[in-house]
Amino acid sequence: MDEWINAVKIELNIEESPDVNLILDVAREAAHNVRRPAAPITTYLLGYAVAKGANLSDATAKIEALAKAWKPEDLSNS
Repeated sequence: MDEWINAVKIELNIEESPDVNLILDVAREAAHNVRRPAAPITTYLLGYAVAKGANLSDATAKIEALAKAWKPEDLSNS
């Protein structure tokens, strides 16, 4: 995994290292509490928010809280 992350960082000219465990945790919450396809989209949106200046820890906490509170009937709008 570290080798892959480093290769992507080089390819995209990114110097910062991601908090892998935090990102995987939020992806897991989205996959388990919403739907599996929600995981990659959620992590993309997380990255987008962080790129715009959001704090990573705060943003993941908000997403995790949202995912944990998600009800199956909420999927009717997807």
